[in-house]
Amino acid sequence: MQRPAVTAVLATAVLLLATGCSSGDDRTPAGQRGSASTTAAPSGSATGGPPSPTGPPAKGSVKVVSTLTEGLKSPWGVAALPDGDLLVASRDEGTITRVDAEGGKKTVIGSVPGVAPGGEGGLLGLAVSPSFASDHQVYAYFTTESDNRIARMLYDEKKPAERQLGAPDTVLRGIPKGVVHNGGRIAFGPDKMLYAGTGETGDTGLAQDKKSLGGKILRMTPDGRPVHGNPEADSVVYSYGHRNVQGLAWDSDKRLWAAEFGQNTWDELNLIEPGKNYGWPEVEGKAGEAGFVDPVAQWKTADASPSGIAYAEGSIWMASLRGERLWRIPLAGTKLAAEPQAFLDGKYGRLRTVLSAGGDKVWLVTSETDTRGTPGPGDDRILRLEVR
Repeated sequence: MQRPAVTAVLATAVLLLATGCSSGDDRTPAGQRGSASTTAAPSGSATGGPPSPTGPPAKGSVKVVSTLTEGLKSPWGVAALPDGDLLVASRDEGTITRVDAEGGKKTVIGSVPGVAPGGEGGLLGLAVSPSFASDHQVYAYFTTESDNRIARMLYDEKKPAERQLGAPDTVLRGIPKGVVHNGGRIAFGPDKMLYAGTGETGDTGLAQDKKSLGGKILRMTPDGRPVHGNPEADSVVYSYGHRNVQGLAWDSDKRLWAAEFGQNTWDELNLIEPGKNYGWPEVEGKAGEAGFVDPVAQWKTADASPSGIAYAEGSIWMASLRGERLWRIPLAGTKLAAEPQAFLDGKYGRLRTVLSAGGDKVWLVTSETDTRGTPGPGDDRILRLEVR
């Protein structure tokens, strides 16, 4: 669907730094929305080093097979149940909706008590326990009046609709909250441990403070405890020096990748290693400085402002908010197999979450009703994609 563009005057870099603004969630999308794109990124807009001789094809494709459902309000986190149905979090309403993966029927299963939406905060990431068949636990990352936290809730499908979620059992509290940069993505890794991407709330110093949970990627047991093998035995901090992590995904070799908002210059896709420093606020994008890990790929903030990512068909697929496009990042091990490629440029507006559905199937969630988009009839929606 085509919608009119929205333009805005960008603040100066100094003002953005002072206010902690995000290049994606805090800025009005710029540029005229157009038709779907199947071309590579313009020279200089996405960089990641020389292509590798191995990996998926240099050029990919995206086909929008169907629209699964419409009319979602401020959708953010999405998690798949064992039967394939989807759970979708509404950031601003604090509810979780089950969406039938075949017909798209929506059923609100309950509200999460304690959610205090505001700015970029609210009910954010969702994850389903790796032992869901036996424990029926759903995990949520959300903003309260005092902090961001992670809690788990028993999901009882036998109860009436809107009353199927049990009381939240908090597994981790004390993640800094702000009007901006709350992070929020959670996911269980191949090791069955729970990972979370957090933001520095606009207080840039938190990212380099190893004692703070802000501006980090966290790794914990399903009970919220530090994991054996973490960089520090008594800490859930897994990596640091992050600005605002909203995308987490593992490739076929179980390597962790993360998407991160930049300030004014570079958004990033990072390969995450335990204990490493990813630079913020000392560096943004590729700096080549000792002690900091450079991103594998980077984008001008107008072209990306990334949120969720997923791995499918040998590539990372990255949803872009301000950029209003889906990026394909083909991988060859720990490097790029070819330059990133953009799809759906402007066709569906802001894109929030990507979720692999197995093989070449991917779910894509739009984000036009998050107060920064331009909602049209049917927004927000979940699209069923086939990707190569």
